[in-house]
Amino acid sequence: MSNFAFLPDVFRSIAESAARAEGYIRGDPRAACFHARFTLEAAVHWLYRHDPSLSPPYDDSLGALLHEPSFQNLVPQAVFQKTRVIRKLGNRAVHDARPVTESEALQAVKELQHLCYWLALDGTRDREYRVTGMPNREGTGYADYVLWGDDGKPLGVVEAKRTTADPEKGRQQAKLYADCIEAMHGQRPVIFFTNGYETWIWDDTAYPPRRAAGFYSKDDLSRLVTRRTLRKQLDVADVQEGIAGRYYQKRAIGSIFAHFSTSRRKALLVMATGTGKTRTAVALVDAMQRAGWVKRALFLADRVALVNQAVAAFKKHLPESGPVNLVTERDGDGRVYVCTYPTMTGLIDRYGNGEGHFGPGFFDLVIIDEAHRSVYRKYGAVFRYFDSLLLGLTATPREDVDRNTYDLFELEQGVPTDAYELETAVADGFLVPPRAEQVDLKFPREGIDYNTLTDDEKVQWESLDWGDESEEGHLPERVNAGAVNNWLFNGDTADRALRYLMDHGHRVDGGDRLAKTIIFARNHEHAAFLQERFDRNYPRYAGHFARVIDNTVKYAQSLIDDFSGKDSPPHIAISVDMLDTGIDIPEAANLVFFKPVYSRIKFWQMVGRGTRLCPDLFGPGLDKEDFRIFDFCCNYDFFGLKPEGIEGRDALPLAARLFSGRARLLGRLQADPGLDPEGILRKSLGDVLYGEVRSMNRENFIVRMHLGAVDRFRERPAWESLSPSDLGTLTEEVALLPSETGEDRIESRLFDLTVLRMELALAEGDPALFEKHRRRVTEIASLLEEKAAIPAVKERLPFLAAVQEESFWEGIGLEQVEEVRLQLRELAPFLDRKKKTVVYSEFTDEIRGVREVGDRSLPKMTGEQYEKKVKEYIRSHPDLLVIHRLRNNLPLTETDLRGLEGALREIGEEHGEQLLRGLLARKGAPSLSWFVRSLVGLDRTAAREAFSRFLSDRSLTAPQIRFVETVIDQLTARGVMEPSALYEPPFTMLDSRGPDALFSGREKVIRGIFSALDAAHLGLTGLRDTWRVAGGGTERGSGDTFASGEGAEK
Repeated sequence: MSNFAFLPDVFRSIAESAARAEGYIRGDPRAACFHARFTLEAAVHWLYRHDPSLSPPYDDSLGALLHEPSFQNLVPQAVFQKTRVIRKLGNRAVHDARPVTESEALQAVKELQHLCYWLALDGTRDREYRVTGMPNREGTGYADYVLWGDDGKPLGVVEAKRTTADPEKGRQQAKLYADCIEAMHGQRPVIFFTNGYETWIWDDTAYPPRRAAGFYSKDDLSRLVTRRTLRKQLDVADVQEGIAGRYYQKRAIGSIFAHFSTSRRKALLVMATGTGKTRTAVALVDAMQRAGWVKRALFLADRVALVNQAVAAFKKHLPESGPVNLVTERDGDGRVYVCTYPTMTGLIDRYGNGEGHFGPGFFDLVIIDEAHRSVYRKYGAVFRYFDSLLLGLTATPREDVDRNTYDLFELEQGVPTDAYELETAVADGFLVPPRAEQVDLKFPREGIDYNTLTDDEKVQWESLDWGDESEEGHLPERVNAGAVNNWLFNGDTADRALRYLMDHGHRVDGGDRLAKTIIFARNHEHAAFLQERFDRNYPRYAGHFARVIDNTVKYAQSLIDDFSGKDSPPHIAISVDMLDTGIDIPEAANLVFFKPVYSRIKFWQMVGRGTRLCPDLFGPGLDKEDFRIFDFCCNYDFFGLKPEGIEGRDALPLAARLFSGRARLLGRLQADPGLDPEGILRKSLGDVLYGEVRSMNRENFIVRMHLGAVDRFRERPAWESLSPSDLGTLTEEVALLPSETGEDRIESRLFDLTVLRMELALAEGDPALFEKHRRRVTEIASLLEEKAAIPAVKERLPFLAAVQEESFWEGIGLEQVEEVRLQLRELAPFLDRKKKTVVYSEFTDEIRGVREVGDRSLPKMTGEQYEKKVKEYIRSHPDLLVIHRLRNNLPLTETDLRGLEGALREIGEEHGEQLLRGLLARKGAPSLSWFVRSLVGLDRTAAREAFSRFLSDRSLTAPQIRFVETVIDQLTARGVMEPSALYEPPFTMLDSRGPDALFSGREKVIRGIFSALDAAHLGLTGLRDTWRVAGGGTERGSGDTFASGEGAEK
């Protein structure tokens, strides 16, 4: 009996076709897939004939029928994915010559059976669900669709509106349905309201409505509903200190917890390179998983090396999460997934094709490593696709994070969720500062002038191969500084730089070997040149000591792994971009800037490669306390003159620029038909743009998020009269979407762009811009004339000659400019790509000077070093009046504290204020006076005096007296004590329930103990202490506070 015999008579023809597909599985898999697709098409046509809610699309192809929004509203997401699989395998069977396997045929027929089962159950009855309790006369309503769990409880309710309606119109109706369903079944469903193009999700027990990329799967929706009752309050006390135990890491996690606990879904963490962003993320994921907030988390990075690094961190610190590296394990299963952005883009598309499992609700938390403008500009669709909590990590200082990034995370400009920056980290001793020298080599700074060379060097200059200039008999008179190390590589310049590094860089192994060093080279040719010069000057290392690491090197990751080893070669990594950011190598103690850097953000990311701590780097007990920077390209001078640097612009892709320009030109021609009287260019532009939109794959997840706009312009009449609103949609939204039109050679498309800009300038009346692009076109025509040996060029020589005549352009119109484009675009690929000849020289360079430079905001002393000096100062000055008063609990004056503050600031030299602020924050001291008392303790006599009336109270029991004596002991040793400490060991050793139980029935006594504890801190209250810690940071100019009796409330 066929597996499709269950279908009722109404589906007889469908059952027969399906049985035919079933019969071919083993004998003819290709035929099985073909008949499965044929059956699918028959089933879809039946639905369109019999369901009045379905609106037939512009054509009746299977793809169009499946993707019609009303059809997607009707069919459950799981069933819809099955239709995609059947259609894909059927198309393969018809159009692809590759063999179709039996397993593929079996899959197609299985999916077809599931589809037919749904059709038999739902296809012959009303899918609307009747609810009771609606605020209307009948008291009833009909929900468009209810999603049910395996336990028969409602998971979601869907209200679908027409594609022309605003989905917001269905919001209140869906909410009322949810109210009724909750009353009927005892469980509140998640609310969805949609118009087929836009889908909104509203889990109104926790969050306001938000747009989603699609509907949740049943499992994901069930998890969302279950989490309402199972998740616990997020508490930073649950963070595992073994993973992220530093005070700022716990503070950052606490800030994010507080942020998420107020129904916010996006957070941004600014944390300096080397301070443990990844470990902080691991600890946060662990705590949120244990609290029931997160089941699955996704960690995204922009390079494979950073993915490997993150996977290693999760495996080391949170192995029970089963981290999956999606770059290498596409079908892996775990609770933490790590991936690059491009790989995840492909995996989301697999889900859209019915092959993967990464639906919009699959992840509960997405973490973006190095969240900045260029990442979300290129991959923002990935963040918008997943309906999850979103956490961005960045090392970029908060004032340098651009406005768009703060907008992405819905935060105020300059106010991330939490920040721990380089300056503070160095002051705290968690990073080491740089010791930077600017080494002024003559040629990289001034260039090379022929007239200043020696006679022998002039002969060498004249014999060098300068490329085209040499062939034409013209030699350059000078090479500017920008060319040195870019395309002119001078041996003595490289040798002097390498020698300076070897002589002055940090050394290890008792000074026998240069410490791990990164040289930032300008390009691959420069890096290879430096490697060759090093090997020539230091042959004893046999080519292992210095190696190029960039994206041209095969197995570059293995070189990075070797370089990361403490003692393994290479010891010098000559990097072109690959090691500029993200790589964690604590042993790196020397950085060489042999390239100019113009981005302030990029510069400090590169500096961050050396900031990590490295205990025992120079031997037992000899830790890394700083790292060396050798700047051979005047970068410190540049940032001294222009502190903000020069940030590059995010250029739109060429396809987007062409689409936007054509749309603008079409709109201009429609507004002023006189510019194109025959309408030829108007029609051509409309056809090209219409064709691009028609070629956009509606199954692509990026396109799916914009189907409303795409479908509007998939109809040719929509291009006939573009409104300003239409033009905005086309240039700002549709232009950015991927299209699957066959692309011409890039040279032809670049020529198209040049001519398009000329046409826009002509249409918009900008003669200066027109002339700029006209000169470029005539230059191209001149260069093409030199390729007359190519037949295609030879045919157009008369036209090329005409284009170079001034008279050709006089009074020219758009139609003639377009003819230039059509005549020359196919010739553009014949142009030679300009490539500057690489020149190698051996002129004598010189070091003009060496200056110690650096960022004044970075302390030269670490926080740990400062703390040691402060403690030594206080302990060596016990006779200071302020210390005597603090130790004996005597009142302080403002003069006392200001004198002490001044002395402690002097210890830190020019960074004393910053170092002192960091010390108090790190120690959690609420004030300077509190901190000093914690170091010197409290005189025992003063402590006993504060509690003397309890010691002499004969009504107290022995355990109660022992409790008071323990308070005295602790105060004597610690100097300060919070009231909450009375509820912790060693006090709980006397009674595990705390002092309330120990002094049960003696409320006056316990209140007196808390008052006495307050009095023991008399010297720390009641005056204007100029240093007070508040809210996790230290601020100036507030009074000390000590909450007396706080513990009595416990």
